[in-house]
Amino acid sequence: MLVFDKGYVDYLFWGRLCHDGVFFITRMKSNAVYKVVEERDVPKNRHVLSDCVIRLTGVDARDTCPFLLRRLEIWDPEEEKLLVFVTNNLKLGATTIAAVYKDRWQIEIFFKALKQNLKIKTFVGTTANAVKTQIWTALIAMLLLKYLKLRSTFGWSLSNLIALLRMNLFTYRDLWSWLDAPFGIPVVEPAAVQLELKLK
Repeated sequence: MLVFDKGYVDYLFWGRLCHDGVFFITRMKSNAVYKVVEERDVPKNRHVLSDCVIRLTGVDARDTCPFLLRRLEIWDPEEEKLLVFVTNNLKLGATTIAAVYKDRWQIEIFFKALKQNLKIKTFVGTTANAVKTQIWTALIAMLLLKYLKLRSTFGWSLSNLIALLRMNLFTYRDLWSWLDAPFGIPVVEPAAVQLELKLK
């Protein structure tokens, strides 16, 4: 499901998404021209004010997006303002649609952290496999870093943890002790004798 932050009124794009079976949610602009096809019941004790199925009737919209869409009016108590959404998903509940739109920020924050902290600005390869491999590697690295931050009692910020880990990549330390006291754990000298692997 695609979620657009601001009112995206490219009816041709909406029509292509509908045609390809891709669901989207976006804010609806106040100047959009439409006709109400069906009024739906709104859930009680929620912030849903209106839920209706519409057909776009604007000059460009009739040809480029002839599909039925759904218009939702949601009251946001935190911001104290009315939000009007449009989506092509006719099955999900109105509160679920609002929650999906609200949760888009967590996804954007996560990808911003990936880009800033792991320095992913370009892809190493251009094939689908190369791109997927780089994204999966970044996701695994971020998961490990979040786990280290969670396990530590020091109170790291993610960017500081990453920076100090980079500086200490080639030092020999006890990781768990260093996480809790990064400035008090001395470098451990590795054993001079190389251990032998016993094969039988």
